Amino acid sequence: MKLNPFRRGKKTLKADSFIGDWHDLQQFCRTRKTWPDAIKAGDALLEKALKSKGYKGKTTGERLVAAQHELTENETVWFAHKFASKIDDEDVRKLKKNDVLKALSGFREALRDLGALER
Repeated sequence: MKLNPFRRGKKTLKADSFIGDWHDLQQFCRTRKTWPDAIKAGDALLEKALKSKGYKGKTTGERLVAAQHELTENETVWFAHKFASKIDDEDVRKLKKNDVLKALSGFREALRDLGALER
């Protein structure tokens, strides 16, 4: 297989800024009241990583489609993104801990796959 010299590969990310942002996100996990903030922060961090990596698209969803072959837990990442999209409509008291954990796990795995967080 011959490589195209004009085709650019995806950029590598500097994990330092993402690691700091991930630690900030984790602070939101302390109380049930701030779980929605953690989910929104995770989605924003995923969007930042996808943009920084150079994936094309107008929305995070379009960028996720472009990156799906690089993501090991594609379904969990999609769950997390959809969960973040509807989080504003949810009453904090109705959020299930398992859903929050699944979403955060999806964001973490996607960020690791993209090189934004270390394994």
